[in-house]
Amino acid sequence: MPQYIQLLGLPFLACLLMIGILGCLGIHVLKREVIFIDIALAQIAVVGAIAAHLAFHAHGHSVAGYGCAFGAVLVAAAFYSVVRRRVTQISLEAVIGVTYAIAAAGALFLVGVAPGGHMHVHDMLAGSILWTTWADIARCGAVFAVVAALLWVLRRPFGRISDDYEGAVRDGMRTAWWDFAFYALVGLVITVAVGVGGVVLVFAFLIIPATVSALFATGWASRLAIAWATGAIASAAGLWFANAFDFSLGPAIAAFLGVALCLASLFCLLWPAGSVRCKRIGA
Repeated sequence: MPQYIQLLGLPFLACLLMIGILGCLGIHVLKREVIFIDIALAQIAVVGAIAAHLAFHAHGHSVAGYGCAFGAVLVAAAFYSVVRRRVTQISLEAVIGVTYAIAAAGALFLVGVAPGGHMHVHDMLAGSILWTTWADIARCGAVFAVVAALLWVLRRPFGRISDDYEGAVRDGMRTAWWDFAFYALVGLVITVAVGVGGVVLVFAFLIIPATVSALFATGWASRLAIAWATGAIASAAGLWFANAFDFSLGPAIAAFLGVALCLASLFCLLWPAGSVRCKRIGA
C-alpha cells in the first residue's frame, strides 16, 4: 500500500484538482449546450504549444509554451463570443466543431514537421499524468484556485447566461463580453490541465461528471457534489486498473468515467421511481 500511494498519490491528487474545477465548468458547458468547447479549445491550445516549440524551441511547461497556447485560446474565445451574438444562421456548436477540425488538422501538420512529432501526439491525447510532479500540482492548484475564485465572484452573470441566454440578451446584458470571459477561463484551465492529463481525460472530466449530475439533480450544490464524487471514484478506479493491468492512466480513468455514466443511465431506466429528479441533459 505505501508503494501504491507513492506511485499514484500525485496522479490522484492531480485528478482531484482537475475534477474540482472542470466539474463546475462542465455544468456551465452543459447548460450552454456547447459540449465540444473543451476539446476544441484543448486542440487549439495544443496548436499554440507546438507552434511555440517550433518557433522558440520551448518545451511544453515553459512560459513561452503556455503563453502561446493560452494566446491561441484567447483568440478562439473572442471568436466564439462574437459568433454566438452575431451569427444566427448556424449554431455555435457547429462553429466549434469546424474550428476543432481545423485545429486538429493544423496540429497534425505541425507534429509532422516538429522533431519528435509522434511524442507530441501521444502526450496531447493521453497526457503524462503518471509522471505528475509537485511542480505540476502547484501550478495546477494555483491556476485552478484563481479560476475558481473568479467563477465565484462572477457566478451571477455567468449563471444568468448559462440558464437563459436569450433572456440575458433581452435584459441588456453584454453577453459577448461575458461569454469571452467565460471561454477565456475555460481555456486557461484547459491549457494547464491538458499538459498533465491530455485531451481525452480533460474532455472526460469536463463533460461526463456534469452529465451524471444532470441525471439526478438540478441545484448547483447537489450537482457539484455528484460531479465531484463521480470524478473522484472513477479516478481511483481508473488508477487502480491502470496499475494492476499496466494500462495508460488517462484512458483508464476516462473509461471508468464512461462506465459511471452508463451505470447512472441504467439506474434511471430501471428505477424511474427512485430517480424522479432525472432531467433532460443540459437542463
